[in-house]
Amino acid sequence: MIKKIFTLVFLSSILLSCNIFKCKKSDAVSKLDGTWELNYITGPKITFDGLYPNKKPTIIFNTKENQVSGNNSCNSYTGKLVVNGNKIDFTQPMAVTKMMCLDGQQGEQIYMSTLQKITSYDITDDGKTLNFISGDIAMMRFTKK
Repeated sequence: MIKKIFTLVFLSSILLSCNIFKCKKSDAVSKLDGTWELNYITGPKITFDGLYPNKKPTIIFNTKENQVSGNNSCNSYTGKLVVNGNKIDFTQPMAVTKMMCLDGQQGEQIYMSTLQKITSYDITDDGKTLNFISGDIAMMRFTKK
């Protein structure tokens, strides 16, 4: 009888700990929620303000709906959010509007192509800065709006 009670307590504690870890994981992912504005992108030889003279790109996360959307400085985009812990994948096809933009067209292309290269993310402890990382290189930095 005591052996059955210990077994029941042991199994219950395992189930509870699994649920707690899932909550922590979803809490970490939920820090993505909201609107973020790009303030740094690596690679181009043009200044940041030259790439985005009128409007900075934004990204909006809705983790409850597994949805990502935003504006790439000219066109709006939307797609499925694929995230697992701090790993993130933007290689899934996204719907993008096709407005004609005279200023910032190169910035739009650089933003979308850099997004495809991102493999993970990091949010600072204060929750105000989001870094997109490819391998171990920070490629993009966003500020919480």
